Amino acid sequence: MLENNEMLNQVQHDTNLCKTLRISVIGTVGVPACYGGFESLVDNLLDFTPANVEYTVFCSAKKYENRLESYKGAKLVYLEKDANGIESIFYDFEGMKRSLNSDIMLILGVSGCMFLSYIRRHFRGKIITNIDGLEWRRDKWKWYAKHLLKFSEKMAVRHSDIVIGDNKGITDYIKSEYSKIVQNKSVELIAYGGDQVSRVQDNSLFERYPFCREPYAVTVCRIEPENNVHVILEAFSKMPDETLVFVGNWEKSEYGRSLKEKFSACKNILLLDPIYEPHTVNWLRSNAHVYIHGHSAGGTNPSLVEAMNLSLPILAFDCVYNRATTEEKCLYWKTSDDLQDLMKNESDKFEKIASEMGEAGKHLYSWDRIAKQYNALYKI
Repeated sequence: MLENNEMLNQVQHDTNLCKTLRISVIGTVGVPACYGGFESLVDNLLDFTPANVEYTVFCSAKKYENRLESYKGAKLVYLEKDANGIESIFYDFEGMKRSLNSDIMLILGVSGCMFLSYIRRHFRGKIITNIDGLEWRRDKWKWYAKHLLKFSEKMAVRHSDIVIGDNKGITDYIKSEYSKIVQNKSVELIAYGGDQVSRVQDNSLFERYPFCREPYAVTVCRIEPENNVHVILEAFSKMPDETLVFVGNWEKSEYGRSLKEKFSACKNILLLDPIYEPHTVNWLRSNAHVYIHGHSAGGTNPSLVEAMNLSLPILAFDCVYNRATTEEKCLYWKTSDDLQDLMKNESDKFEKIASEMGEAGKHLYSWDRIAKQYNALYKI
């Protein structure tokens, strides 16, 4: 009798492994990826789709003129809402409601998670939520938005079966802040891949960017206070012999416009508008002699992981997230004076740092590794 039960259990186990899993991906602008880290995450996960998985990815119709029905084997569903800003709450909620017949909801970000209590009553599948980078702490949000996002974060942790943090600093926070809630939950650390980037040699681009013929530092980021853009610019404005190429959305906010007006006169600082050609961005980064990373929030930043995979020496803002991502093997700064000191007095360490960043990037932040970690969660 015992042997028969064991055989039945094995058959049931094998059946579960063979069952097609319908996974809905909620919370991104969509794919093909043209925007942020979550979009790139999904785009790369689709390259490693297991044979028994069927993805449905919800996309913002407002961002895609050419609306594909499928992409890399995933079904694409378009919602007539913005995936960012206040409307993201309802964008995510609609995606959840349309996913009640799926086996797994993979929710990226917490915007719509304030509704998870309601969703839980109608959904019997598994909910996996990547809470992103403590969105409620970001300086760009007003106080009421911060309270709303903090509540959504709590609901995400409470009602998800598995909670993902992309950085040890994030998972430590989840386990501490929500210690009672997560006692019987799985809290997983899964970062981002960065090996989709590669070093680019293209001499034709020197015609467009002639200033790149000489050594330069490079920064690529959204122009927001939490990325310490003002600190970086202030430092380089006092180092006229050091060229900085800074790519960002300068016209998006008053913060960006005021910085552009203030520092445009500095001959050694080149402020470039957003570049959406990966080949060109990778070329600008590949040819730089140092990468300046100013992010202070957001957990593991995709741009930092990509810089590591490009084997660039990195000077990063000193915070727990950046130290965890780089395994404390690059150089860190907090003030304009700190950054100037590193540029002037620590350049002899750049070559060693570049080598260590490249090794860490390849070992820790490959998409093959990241996809295996996500795929393993679907079976838990």
